Amino acid sequence: MSKVFWDTNLFIYLLEDYGVLSERVAEIRRQMLARNDQLCTSTLTLGEILVKRQEIGDEAEMREFVQIVTSGAVVIPFDHKAARMYARVRQDRTIKPPDAIQLACAAAVGTDLFITNDKRLARKVVPGIHFVTSLENAYF
Repeated sequence: MSKVFWDTNLFIYLLEDYGVLSERVAEIRRQMLARNDQLCTSTLTLGEILVKRQEIGDEAEMREFVQIVTSGAVVIPFDHKAARMYARVRQDRTIKPPDAIQLACAAAVGTDLFITNDKRLARKVVPGIHFVTSLENAYF
């Protein structure tokens, strides 16, 4: 069993129709379930997936999306431990603050694999995360 952290964009692809990207994420999730991998994300992801629904005022879909994410993933808070990791991650000024929050939350809980569709983050080295990879290169 591995601990796999998904960046926000993977959840958006899973919850909305993004064609090939949605299919790719769904296949990765099926493989993770077959391997009994633990899916993780952060509270930032919850906020990000709600932005569009908040704009259109779709309360029912907001509740549905929160339910889907919280029932299928461990949601990591941005707590004191994550804040310390954030300070460490932000030493690399090429990493934007929201990305640093995601990486810090993943590192704070000791993650085997961090998957993102942000190719700028792929292959970043972050203590507490064994591998950071792009969705394109994530294979199970």
